[in-house]
Amino acid sequence: MKEKLKWFGLFSGNKNGKAKIPFDPAVQKPILMKSICTGETTAGFKELATGKYTDVMLIRDAKDLDEFRELYGITGEIDTEY
Repeated sequence: MKEKLKWFGLFSGNKNGKAKIPFDPAVQKPILMKSICTGETTAGFKELATGKYTDVMLIRDAKDLDEFRELYGITGEIDTEY
């Protein structure tokens, strides 16, 4: 699977194979969405005005969360919603 992501990265313009979703802290806030059924956690952004959630990446461990923070320059706590 990782090989496919690397191959896809050739077309995304991003060297790590992940296309960067636009993030505007004035209209969005970072959120961790956690499934109450499976416990799966995803990171993304929630629009403040509409509440619309945009999924960015799967969070499997602390390394993934650190990557999300670094990619978007996020510091401080990130709220979790279920």
